[in-house]
Amino acid sequence: MVIAKYSLVGAILKYHPETAEVFNEMGLGCVRCPSSARETLEQACNVHGLDIDIVIEKLNSVTASSQN
Repeated sequence: MVIAKYSLVGAILKYHPETAEVFNEMGLGCVRCPSSARETLEQACNVHGLDIDIVIEKLNSVTASSQN
């Protein structure tokens, strides 16, 4: 699964639990948020004022390194 701006946060966390640390480091409480099942990564970043491209890069970096 390649993470993109339209990826659902809940799906990212389900299929890549190792991304929880990135969400927490960036101040996104998505791990504990009930809205994460329906919220896209882009929506979460907009709400928290984060640059979507930076978040995607960090998340994809974590998932790529866990597959090696």
